[in-house]
Amino acid sequence: MNTHTGERPYKCSTCSVTFSLLESLKIHMRTHTGERPYTCSTCSTAFSQVGHLKKHMRTHTDERPYKCTVCSTAFSSSESLKRHLKTHTGERRYKCSTCSVTFSLLGSLKTHTRTHTGERPYRCSICSTAFSTSENLKRHLKTHTGERPYKCSTCSVTFSLLGSLKIHMRTHTGERPYKCSTCSTAFSQLGHLKKHMRTHTGERPYKCSICSTAFSTSESLKRHLKTHTGESLTCAQICVALPSLC
Repeated sequence: MNTHTGERPYKCSTCSVTFSLLESLKIHMRTHTGERPYTCSTCSTAFSQVGHLKKHMRTHTDERPYKCTVCSTAFSSSESLKRHLKTHTGERRYKCSTCSVTFSLLGSLKTHTRTHTGERPYRCSICSTAFSTSENLKRHLKTHTGERPYKCSTCSVTFSLLGSLKIHMRTHTGERPYKCSTCSTAFSQLGHLKKHMRTHTGERPYKCSICSTAFSTSESLKRHLKTHTGESLTCAQICVALPSLC
């Protein structure tokens, strides 16, 4: 077979890239023709490769077949798992140019910088509310449908997201899969671990737009904002004062 010999007899007539398999050439040609023969049966999004369609379908089913062997966190794609594994090595090669905090993932750095810029690129198509991450937008969209298909088998509480149900189940099982690499304190939610890590790093990503005082948690910033107003702020007022929290 050509894959073993290194022979690449199939050549693209447009850009001259060569392939060892005819099927690989056929798939490549779609980058030139724009052909997308694989269509999602749920939302009609089309893809050029069947593998891309399978990966996309997990956004509807919430299937997460790729599990971390260190902490058992599961992911919908092998790429996401590879990125996650870097969080266990301690490598933090991506540095924020504003506050010098470092990250193991480039995507984490990009998300973090929005706490400085206030950028909110993900907008709800129904009410136009904007969010800093796609995950926050996905969660928000459920508030429009009211759909809560995931039910706890122990206490019957329902959730709109399967991930929320999995996190809730830890209140029954006591599971704490996220462990601090510095002091070994364990947490039931990744967000709680991230918040805890700031007690070691000194990171303060939440900055007051009025006096520039910085805080390690959004809750601390919300309490601080009251010192400027003298009263409790509504969610709408907080979003006006500091959009990056919403």
